[in-house]
Amino acid sequence: MLQFVNFSKRYGSYPALKVDSLKLEKGIYWIKGINGSGKSTLLKSIAGILAFEGDILLDGQISIKKQPVDYRKLVNFAEAEPVFPEFLTGTEMIALFTDAKDAPKGQEQAYLKSMNMQSFVDRPIGTYSSGMLKKLSLLLAFLGNPKLILLDEPLITIDTASLAVLNTWIRERYEQEGTSFLLSSHQMLEDGSLPLSAELLVEEQSLKFIG
Repeated sequence: MLQFVNFSKRYGSYPALKVDSLKLEKGIYWIKGINGSGKSTLLKSIAGILAFEGDILLDGQISIKKQPVDYRKLVNFAEAEPVFPEFLTGTEMIALFTDAKDAPKGQEQAYLKSMNMQSFVDRPIGTYSSGMLKKLSLLLAFLGNPKLILLDEPLITIDTASLAVLNTWIRERYEQEGTSFLLSSHQMLEDGSLPLSAELLVEEQSLKFIG
């Protein structure tokens, strides 16, 4: 599903991450590590937001470097602390992402309803609380037909009821459409809350795979 080829990310002379070779099969993966260990850097690199050395391949053939447009349509990302243009409404952001991701018409409606977003989605984003922003960011990450969804710190700024809804979204997309997930957090994952196929640990400036 996802392959790292001579991947490395540096900030100036500081080596942030290095993965010589790693293949991840389809599944749901949990990345855990302390703050500053490189979790967000890794996800932003995979999402195509940060430049890096080497390459990342999707399905063994779609390169983030050689086919960036095709790659980005198949990889969605929700930031830990999302920032959107404050003058736009949530509905307008959804419309932009729907177009960019070639999402089916009306795909967002079930997500809006299950997260109880109808009461604020038409309001300017500048009026949103951190919890509202988080819900919008998560919804946008599920639009389209991605092969991989990246969720950075999905446990923060979200209430318990909404987290249960998110877990349902993840299970349904994984079981029904085969969508893979990479989720990161500095917190521990509650046992049994997600059908994890493996665990990833980011520690000491390297990515280590734990089977």
